Amino acid sequence: MPHLPVIAIKTIVFSFLVPGTVTIAIPYLLLTYGYEIYRFHLGILRYSGVVPIVAGLMFYIVSAADFVRQGKGTPAPIDPPKRLVRKRIFRFTRNPMYLGGVLILIGESLFFCSTTLLIYALIMWTVFHLFVVLYEEPHLRRLFGAEYEQYLKEVPRWFSVSRKKQ
Repeated sequence: MPHLPVIAIKTIVFSFLVPGTVTIAIPYLLLTYGYEIYRFHLGILRYSGVVPIVAGLMFYIVSAADFVRQGKGTPAPIDPPKRLVRKRIFRFTRNPMYLGGVLILIGESLFFCSTTLLIYALIMWTVFHLFVVLYEEPHLRRLFGAEYEQYLKEVPRWFSVSRKKQ
């Protein structure tokens, strides 16, 4: 098993390549190359978009750090955690990284007053949901068995403000 610094470096590289592409590079290209469908106007309220951006970034950073420390793996499907991560934000949502990505995209759509980015956020939410349901959940059932089945009963797929007693 690789040492923690190696896993952390792999996580950082993956984070720039994949989530960075989804939340920064593609929105930049959509806005820069004129793919805007309709631009709405929020005035000063557009800055409210910073809140979901920061929240989404924190969801991702905390989750990725927990994958490294507790799970002994990375967010990359080719090098996943070796242990099921169930602490901190994972007590409220089974998919905080995807949720964080969608929050970032929604925040960007508000900040840039962009319908295109809002539609892109909805498309990505759908892609994430399908990936979780069709690949991740079946894979984690096989990998972690009864422990994961119990986790499925205790924690919602996307989010809950209340948590069932464990």
